[in-house]
Amino acid sequence: MLFFRCPICKSPLKDCGDHAQCPNRHSFDRAAEGYYHLLPSNKMHAKLPGDSKEMVAARRAFLNAGYYQLFSDGINEAAEKLLCDVQSPMILDAGCGEGYYTARLKQALSERRHDIRIAGFDISKFAVKAAAKRDKKIDFAVASIFDIPAADGCCDLVLNVFAPIVPTEFARVLKPGGVLLIAVPSERHLFGLKEILYESPYYNEKIDTVYEGFDFLERIPLRGTITITDSVQIANLFSMTPYYWKTPQAGCERLRQLARLDTEIGFDLLLYRREQAGNNSLHPRSRT
Repeated sequence: MLFFRCPICKSPLKDCGDHAQCPNRHSFDRAAEGYYHLLPSNKMHAKLPGDSKEMVAARRAFLNAGYYQLFSDGINEAAEKLLCDVQSPMILDAGCGEGYYTARLKQALSERRHDIRIAGFDISKFAVKAAAKRDKKIDFAVASIFDIPAADGCCDLVLNVFAPIVPTEFARVLKPGGVLLIAVPSERHLFGLKEILYESPYYNEKIDTVYEGFDFLERIPLRGTITITDSVQIANLFSMTPYYWKTPQAGCERLRQLARLDTEIGFDLLLYRREQAGNNSLHPRSRT
């Protein structure tokens, strides 16, 4: 059986080679790269939802260059500690993008143990296609984070890096006692980039949030600086960010003329544990 379940009737999916099928005969083709498209057409709000082919290519090139390895290493270290006493852990990367963090997490954990299983999904077909090319032994699918095609209580750890946060779905797929690991930008993440783009650069908002059914464990700060002297990589970084969509023309022009970018980078890893006595009616509230 595949890790993923049928997005239509919620039944298990069987791997049939070139396709997957559930007992109710809902069938889903297997792409040449090895992933499945599990996003029903009635849940697609665009012809090709999610990141475009060009955005995925830019992100892949930037991440492959190692500029964010600090974050990947921090995620790997945190996950290893959280799962050290868990036998045969199942990890789900919810909003996996092009698979950089997913594949490096699997590689890091597999070097120390051989009972890890990991899956990932994203709403962007182009991102999942790129992710599946990274590691054909990871289960990847095109799917919605608002209706995850996975069984209740099937995961020991859910990873969420710069993706929408849907606590009800995360709680549903996590086992009681399972862990949610969320990566969010720190207050000064990419502040050097903002100084180029905006006349009045601003800090990112820091919000501590708790979710019903989850116990907050800790915030792990990951901080560093990067220097980029390749104009193509500067453009790649820009296209990965929300600023790509809301920067004034003057800021875009300053960036195009830039030959070197020095900037702070920062993630905060937010760790939560799913309560043992589950509650599937979960709503976020701010911590006070």
